[in-house]
Amino acid sequence: MEKIEHKIVAVNGINMHVAELGQGPIVLFIHGFPELWYSWRHQMVYLAERGYRAVAPDLRGYGDTTGAPLNEPSKFSIFHLVGDLVALLEAIDPNEDNVFVVAHDWGAIIAWHLCLFRPDKVKALANLSVHFSPRNPHMNLVEGFKALYGEDHYIPRFQVPGEIEAEFAPYGAKAVLKKFLTYRDPAPFYFPKGRGLDAIPDAPAALSSWLSEEELDYYASKFEKTGFSSAVNYYRALPLDWELTAPWTGAQVKVPTKFIVGEFDLVYHIPGAKEYIHLGGFKKDVPLLEEVVVVECAAHFVNQEKPDEINKHIYDFIQKF
Repeated sequence: MEKIEHKIVAVNGINMHVAELGQGPIVLFIHGFPELWYSWRHQMVYLAERGYRAVAPDLRGYGDTTGAPLNEPSKFSIFHLVGDLVALLEAIDPNEDNVFVVAHDWGAIIAWHLCLFRPDKVKALANLSVHFSPRNPHMNLVEGFKALYGEDHYIPRFQVPGEIEAEFAPYGAKAVLKKFLTYRDPAPFYFPKGRGLDAIPDAPAALSSWLSEEELDYYASKFEKTGFSSAVNYYRALPLDWELTAPWTGAQVKVPTKFIVGEFDLVYHIPGAKEYIHLGGFKKDVPLLEEVVVVECAAHFVNQEKPDEINKHIYDFIQKF
């Protein structure tokens, strides 16, 4: 960990903080919500030791990446997020035609769209937690989740600027992050108005065994500085994303792919998800899908919870190319 190098790279109108380790073919790691480059600490060390160049940015609005306007959700569209990464790849190695991509949660959503928009940039994709979701031409994701789970589901509740931030504020960043990162229930997140974090039951242990107090403090130190608005803006841009991605309705992801999900992951338990993943729908939309792995006894933050297993899954896949 102490050998990881940190730098700031100017990309797409923002200043992106990037953590790097190792030499060799690039593996671009894309984190999720509410996370940082740090979520990939285990994978970076493992792959760097095996001859890869691990590159993990703090995404737009996260951690030590600066320059995105916090009060403009439209500046957090999927096109901005993919554009940041395309510019980053050009900046760090203009001679590398394409790279390996490993992504989780919101990072996985960004990675699916990177493959849709710029498949020439991706050699192979290992995506964690969030399966591909073909665009519904009749309804955006926010309306879809509202129809499925009601107004109190976290995605509809994240839509009004400032509202969820105000509910999080009395608890402090560390308590908010602890609730998210230690969540192991396959049921969805609900934030009924006025109940704040109290609506989510505490994790059974004081802290999950895979997340030390020191590691949680690292996350908290960054979110205390940035707040949560930028991270939540990704959700606020979902209706705009839906409007702008109309040309990709029905498009396939044509990149060699491995998908990994924890058996208790709340995304895996969305109604219809397991059927889509295992009964042919996923393979139809991602024709180069090579393998689906369901990790036993793991929940949403699978790359941190089961690092040894995930490291091996990623390495076994990318070394084929």
